[in-house]
Amino acid sequence: MSRVFCIPKKVVTGQGALEVLGSGLESYGKKALLVTGKHAVKDGTAGRVEKLLEQQGIGLALYDGISGEPTDTMILEGLREYRAAGCDFLIGLGGGSPLDAMKAIGVLAVHPGKLSDYLGKEIAGPLPGMVAIPTTAGTGSEATQFTIITDTATQVKMLLKGAALLPDLAVVDSALSLSAPARVTASTGLDALTHSIEAYTSKKAQPLTDTLALSAVKRIFANLPTAYREGQNAEAREEMAMAALEAGMAFNNSSVTLVHGMSRPIGALFHVPHGLSNAMLLGVCLEYALPGTYERFAALGRAVGAAEASLPDHAAAEAFLAAVRDLCETCQVPTLAEYGVDRAAFFAQIDKMAEDAMDSGSPANTRRVLNAGVLKELYKKLW
Repeated sequence: MSRVFCIPKKVVTGQGALEVLGSGLESYGKKALLVTGKHAVKDGTAGRVEKLLEQQGIGLALYDGISGEPTDTMILEGLREYRAAGCDFLIGLGGGSPLDAMKAIGVLAVHPGKLSDYLGKEIAGPLPGMVAIPTTAGTGSEATQFTIITDTATQVKMLLKGAALLPDLAVVDSALSLSAPARVTASTGLDALTHSIEAYTSKKAQPLTDTLALSAVKRIFANLPTAYREGQNAEAREEMAMAALEAGMAFNNSSVTLVHGMSRPIGALFHVPHGLSNAMLLGVCLEYALPGTYERFAALGRAVGAAEASLPDHAAAEAFLAAVRDLCETCQVPTLAEYGVDRAAFFAQIDKMAEDAMDSGSPANTRRVLNAGVLKELYKKLW
């Protein structure tokens, strides 16, 4: 069986990678729109990017209106700035939200209509040049052909896809994540863990994604606790940056499964950050998914040292699930109630969440039969 494997055109990694940013950018255009949030402006990272571009004679306009997870209204604001400033390529700086927003702005810079018009369709290129600079180690958006934008009218997280959404350049400088707060480190790191687990256990897994996903899982188990406790630990941050990149390249080609499908509606309706809602769901969802592929979950358990090689697959898979739950506890993942979600409001939305999750297509990649009824019961188990 033939397989397609897509990755960004160019990836620069390592501490200090940002310093090479200006080199070669003239091939993308003459003026960039920098898509980011207020934090990157306040901490000076956006200013560093501007200076690097200035040194190469490249113009820059700033759109720092990305707050929280991106919505279609934010994208339209960014698009207006892109056009008004006469930009011809895009730079995304920040966590997954600015990177996803950059991609969506790129879509509407070329294609007519609304983002919702492109749901379920392969987004065609060429798009404006796109440069992704992650400042957290989690979403892997710098390496994917996906973007997730909330439709404010329907309160649905729209999953848009197409190889044209792959960044032309990914600059993965782990030094940019050194100042990330512990809670952000935890939620983004567990997002990367979810990507790697789901990529490895997806029906669409392939040899290349298996290699990347296994490597990412091992890096995360070995380094996330340290990065969470010791934010300035450069080695742990570097390992987590690599893990997020590996996990992104893995799920970009084998897709995600049950956790992500169920996570998006929670984020859209209750504004729980994406990585955190994934973490809240991990235990419940993996417990359901385990019987569909004990051998793959067992391989993960052995890879992270949670299970001896001689342990039967069933027991090794259960050991991996226990290790995942322990890691979530180490990272102090709150429950929905602890986060402040109202139980009655949540239960009132379970039918919609289950339908939206199934409609996303992600649960269908799980190696166990699923339907909306199953998802409703899994949502209830979060309380």
